[in-house]
Amino acid sequence: MKTTQSFPNTIQTIEELREITGNPSELVNNKVISYLDEHCRDFITKSPFLTISTADEFGSCDVSPRGDAAGFVYVLNEKQLIIPERPGNKRMDSMRNILSNPNIGLLFLIPGLGETLRINGKASVIHDEELLEKMVVNGKRPLLGIGVDVEECFIHCAKAFRRSELWSPDTWRNKGELPKGAKILAAHAKLPNADEEAIGKILDKSYRETLY
Repeated sequence: MKTTQSFPNTIQTIEELREITGNPSELVNNKVISYLDEHCRDFITKSPFLTISTADEFGSCDVSPRGDAAGFVYVLNEKQLIIPERPGNKRMDSMRNILSNPNIGLLFLIPGLGETLRINGKASVIHDEELLEKMVVNGKRPLLGIGVDVEECFIHCAKAFRRSELWSPDTWRNKGELPKGAKILAAHAKLPNADEEAIGKILDKSYRETLY
């Protein structure tokens, strides 16, 4: 594989950036708070999905999704929340990053709503049975959780969702046109006796039996 060359005409300083983009408004500058007020809590209660952004000690980044019934993220108090860790692929990218670099960014989504809730802070890996017991689903308690000490909370505007029309069903592609996860996984993994059909069966079984 050839090494990718640097992009031409890149911005090198914040001053260059601001010369092109301008500065944020007073409203934008003042919208950030440092705690989970009643509005943030209400948003989290209605959110069934979020993305988690982390980085390791070298700065290599990762974004990972989390989802469950609306309100699955447990708000402990106005400065702390806990994200339950449900069964996954056991890569543990987010948690491995957190162990070496606690900085974390969260993006909460509510289906049909253009605005999102952004939360930044410091994270830790939680293994406290009493706290995790509060996040039991189908009689199963998460083995671990991601605890977040909140530093910043703010609403992000709806422009990205309006431009993408993400929540408009009439813009969605037919299912037959969508990428197939099993096909992609088979092509990338290149394991013997693991073609698209075989991997599809593995995924289907996993989705049916090991969500919790």
